[in-house]
Amino acid sequence: MTEFGWCAGIGRAEQVKEHGYDYMECPLSPLMKEGPEAVKKALPKYANLAIPVKAWNSFFPRDMKLVGPEADERRIRNYVAQAVDTMSRAGSSIAVLGSGRSRHVPEGWERERAEDQLVRLLSLIADECEGTGLTVAIEPLNRKESNIINSVAEGAALAKAVHRPQIRVLADFYHMDEEQEALETIAEHKEWLAHIHVADTGRCSPGTGQYPYDEFVKQLRAAGYQGGVSVECTVHDWDSELPAALSFLKKKWGA
Repeated sequence: MTEFGWCAGIGRAEQVKEHGYDYMECPLSPLMKEGPEAVKKALPKYANLAIPVKAWNSFFPRDMKLVGPEADERRIRNYVAQAVDTMSRAGSSIAVLGSGRSRHVPEGWERERAEDQLVRLLSLIADECEGTGLTVAIEPLNRKESNIINSVAEGAALAKAVHRPQIRVLADFYHMDEEQEALETIAEHKEWLAHIHVADTGRCSPGTGQYPYDEFVKQLRAAGYQGGVSVECTVHDWDSELPAALSFLKKKWGA
């Protein structure tokens, strides 16, 4: 059965649980920025929530460059080790790697070199994730948020280049719509799919817009997808939008 989650900080955990969701997807880098001691103190809160923190997003802080001449391998390596340890101790299973600003390819830097840096980065993350139960889902972002990995197809190609079981791909309905990527791409790359993000027109809550949900769900079924579906959107009224979105999603998924 498909599990539905919501992307938010743990301050919203009670609401998310109350309205029937299965899990939380929390931002990682704001927690990591607080430093090792603060993370150590905060971890029990994440591990013992009434609703599990199954997934994390915002993997890297915005000021940590992953590609280009400013990429600091030692800093990245130390951060990855601490980040994976944190997510693992929280009992999570999915780490979303979006971080559009961090992976931005600077002007004058060859795309091939940037791709090589990303392959090395993902190989490093795979090493750290080995034995933890964590899977990293590469998140394709639209061109307004990133100038590299803008489609599920590109994300799958990168995952193939790394070729490690810990590295897979995310399909985000919002970014696919922004890039006008064919929804059939989901089924075409089904073996690489590990996580889903959903929203609706204007990146608002599911059920409030015109996204073709019937076709989206059809492609996920064709892919045999059984993983989590996280809502990542702008919220104007939490108490009305959370239950309405879940009702809509369950109807579309036949759950």
